[in-house]
This record gives sequence, structure tokens and C-alpha cells, in this order.
Amino acid sequence: MQTAPPLRPAGSARLFLALWPDAATRTRLAAQRDALRLPEAARPVSDANLHATLHFIGAFECERIPALWTALARVPARPVCLRATTLATWKGGTVVLLFEPDAGLGALHADTGSVLRACGIALDPRPFSPHVTLARGASGLELPSTADPLAWRATHIALVESSGGTYRVLAARDVG
Repeated sequence: MQTAPPLRPAGSARLFLALWPDAATRTRLAAQRDALRLPEAARPVSDANLHATLHFIGAFECERIPALWTALARVPARPVCLRATTLATWKGGTVVLLFEPDAGLGALHADTGSVLRACGIALDPRPFSPHVTLARGASGLELPSTADPLAWRATHIALVESSGGTYRVLAARDVG
């Protein structure tokens, strides 16, 4: 699967690069989220928005999106096998499912990061922590000591636009 980004008018879009789950994985991720006893104030991430971010790009000029995707499409495809067994709560009550380090994922993160830097995009200086966000605003949530084991053979990388809490895949390709 390879899709090209649509031609866009001038302006900017808020973008990120992500591993986009297939339907079966999305269902398993949603089941992990739904098994939590979230506080009433929590905001669960919708099924359609579940993903693992590779890189946050931020505001990016729309007319440059096709060139960015062309550059990203040259990153070598490689198998990415993720395994999650840990739930955590981050600052602000963000509940995440953490993935163990994987050589394929590390290489994909590094390769896509190199392309983004070459395109003039500043990378997040924090260490890469592969995860899927399951809910926000869940401060005080008591998490189980382990999550149900979840294995995900990631097959798609996507360039995604974030606007008002809605995500739209602009382009996607196979990763292995």
C-alpha cells in the first residue's frame, strides 16, 4: 500500500509521522483501553485515533507536504515487531501502552528522523519512547501491574494531520 498526499492549498498543517495499526491491532489496542477503569474526567482516545507516533513534526507548510512524503518514501522498508506488556501514566494523566525496544523500530525511527532533519524539521530532543496513548486526563488512575501482552507487526507508516482532535492520514506506505 502506498498513497500520496493530496495537493493542498497554501497555509500550514500540524503533522506527525506514525505507525498506523491494521484493523485487528486497532481492536486489540481498544480492548486494552476499554479494560481500564478510567475516571469520569478521563478522555479515552477514539479507536480511529489509536497509533504509535514515530515523530511529531508540528506546523508544516502545505505546499511542502508532497516533497516531504517523497523523501520519506525513500526510507528502506523493514519489519517492525512491537511487543507491549506495560501500562504507564505520564504527566497530566496520559495513559500509555509502552512497547519494548525493537531493532527494526529503532532503525525506522532513526532513518525517518534523518529525513525530517534534512527537510529542516527539528526533532524532539527527548529519548524515543514507543507507545500508544490510550487516554488523557486520567490522573489518579490505578493501573494494573502489567498489561495484557500485545504483539503488533506494524505494516504501515503514515503521515498524519492533526486538527481539533481529529486525525487524517494524508499518505501511507508499507514498512515491511
